[in-house]
Parts: sequence; C-alpha cells; structure tokens
Amino acid sequence: MTIKLAPLVLPANVDREKFSDFGREVKDIHPGNCTADEFNEIEEALYKHDFLLFRDIDLSLEQQFALVKVSVRPQSRKYVHKTDEMGKGIVDAYANKIPRIPQIRLIGHGTVYDHEGIPEITLRHEHHESFQKTRVPIEDEHPKDGSPPATRFFRWHMDSALYESSPSKATALYAIQVPQGPAQTVRYDDGSGDELSVTLGTTAFASGKIMFDILPKELKSFAVRAWARYAPHPFEWMARARATSTGLGLENEGLEKPLDTLSSWDEDKVKVYPFVWKNPVTGSLHLQVHPCAISEIHNCRSDPGTLYSDGGHITDLRKVREIVYKMQRPGIAPNLVYPHPWENKDLVIFNNRGLIHTIVGFFRPDQVRVFHGCSLAGSDEPTGPSKEDILKWVV
Repeated sequence: MTIKLAPLVLPANVDREKFSDFGREVKDIHPGNCTADEFNEIEEALYKHDFLLFRDIDLSLEQQFALVKVSVRPQSRKYVHKTDEMGKGIVDAYANKIPRIPQIRLIGHGTVYDHEGIPEITLRHEHHESFQKTRVPIEDEHPKDGSPPATRFFRWHMDSALYESSPSKATALYAIQVPQGPAQTVRYDDGSGDELSVTLGTTAFASGKIMFDILPKELKSFAVRAWARYAPHPFEWMARARATSTGLGLENEGLEKPLDTLSSWDEDKVKVYPFVWKNPVTGSLHLQVHPCAISEIHNCRSDPGTLYSDGGHITDLRKVREIVYKMQRPGIAPNLVYPHPWENKDLVIFNNRGLIHTIVGFFRPDQVRVFHGCSLAGSDEPTGPSKEDILKWVV
C-alpha cells in the first residue's frame, strides 16, 4: 500500500513557493496500526516534507511511544532531556511525566483531572513574560477595543538536551483538548514592524532548509564551515538569562551561570555540532542551531576574502549571538513561519533535525489545553555537510 499524502492547507501569511515541499497531511491510515512498509513510507515522507499531520485519530500512549521509538532507528527509550537536568533548568516548568510511559509528557494549560493515572494536575502554558526581557503591554494583551490580543513567540528551539544525549530525530505532538478563542497577533517588537496573526495556542514552525537557502552567499560559506559549541548543561546555564523579543536567542546581560557553578560536567559530553545538518533522504542542508544554548563558534579556515577566513574560535558570547541571530532572523519572517491551527485529535510528527519551533500566545485561567508530547534522544549524531557541499558553497 502506498500512503496517501495531501498538501497542508497553509495560512494566508505563508510564502507558498518556498513552502511547496513543506508539510503533508497523511490520509486514510492510522500511524499506530501501520505495517512496516507503511511506516517506512511515513518515515521517508517525514524527511521529504519535515512535517506530517494526521487528523481526527484516537491515539494511545503506547501507540505514540512506539511510533517515535521506531523513528529513532536504532530504537531508543530515553527521553530527550534527562530528568535531573530538567529540575535545574527551564524545561521542567511545563513538561510533566505521565506515570505509565514517562517518556511521554503531559503539556498544556489549566487544571486536568483523572488523566492517565494522574488524579489532578495544573498545567502551565508558558507566557513570554517568564522568559523574555520585555513583555507586550498588558493593555495590548487584553485590548478593550475588540482588536486581537497581542502576544509573542516564546522560545525558538529544537528538542535536545545538547549535553551528553543526541538530539531527537522526530517529535510527536498529540492534541487531546484544544480550547477555542479569538486569534492573537504575534509581535516581533524588534523594530521591524513584523507581526503575524495566529490561532489560539498555535505551535509555530520554521524550516532550517529555508533558513539556509535564503542566506546570502557569504553566510552560506560561513555556515558550512561553522560548528556550534553548546554550554555544558545548557538549560541550567541559561536558567537566569532572558530572551529577545522574538524568542530567537538570549539578551547579553551576563546572567548565564558561571561554568564552575554548574552541576558536575565532563568535557567529552559537551556537544559541538555543525551549523548545517544534512537531510538523510533529500540531501538538503538545514541551518540547525539552538540560538539560546550556543556558547562558542568553531569555524574552519578558508580562502582569504571569505567571512572569518582565518578560522579558529569565536568565544565572545555577544558576537556569537549576533552572528547566529543575523543568520536565523530572516528565516522567522512572518511569511516563512507555519503556525499550525490545532484541532482536537491532531497528531503532528515533525523532523526535529530540520525545523525549529516554539509555543505561542497565552490562555485565560479557565481555558484547558491538553497535549501529549514525545521526543526521544537520538541514537546517532546529526550529519553535517559533505566535502562536496563545502566546496560548493565556500566562496
């Protein structure tokens, strides 16, 4: 059987030409009951399109876990973040273990009762005020003139501990209860005037492939030679820092914890990854850098006249962040962001090594949102650009 794929219904903001290969809805098949051949087709489609949507399906915890576990190849059972790290960082605030299968996390907003062995729990959808240096004015967040509430992206990221464990290959998000409400307007608040209308409680996605494709040639040349060194225990390291108004990286306030005050760490467990990751099916290059966790840039030498041709290390954190922001910010322009309009019983599986994503917006205290999220540590490391890729793009 050949699985049936249909193009996503893209919102009006999206550049349809650039998103022609992005995302597909998978029809007439249940991902929890597919054959090995059908799963192979689903996996290939995931890497071709980076984002797969299954609509109106009932999905058990066991089916969701099995789906993500098989996608790791060879199979992994380890949650993408270590539990002891979560309690010291910024991830634990909203990801709650489900006792029967702790690799699946209960996320959302509001008080939930008798859910998968949990008698009662109050979930918290993170508000940008808790992480960013500035916030949208309260009067704009709760306007009295009938205009859409203003909000922001929270934190652009990929699912990875970025210390000891390898990044997840695929993440599965299953929507159980999606609250209804008016659209909200994301403000970038970076002087650009950029805004984006989104449905309540959307998850926003940006393509690493598009980010790389739209880079000017001198930054493509740098990207294929550059490596990101991530801080040890990066979520503990950044726990006190505050983010930019776009959610794309941190402000330079010196609030990161000194390395000698972090939990015990080993140099050989610190992650150093290429800026650009190669898609295993299409061969496309994706700009995949976690903008909050990066601490240094290592780059290779190149011919005189190219950007940073001498190679070496860039250790000035302000400069590191300026470079990464310059490379990634064009890729989250309003016409290059896909804000998924969630419906009850949506299952989304996305290529975590090809996209970055963020939660968006805010809910009223009485609104309830219930999701199951599953992301397992990878069984191997991302593949960087080949020698041929580097020769093609170095100028």
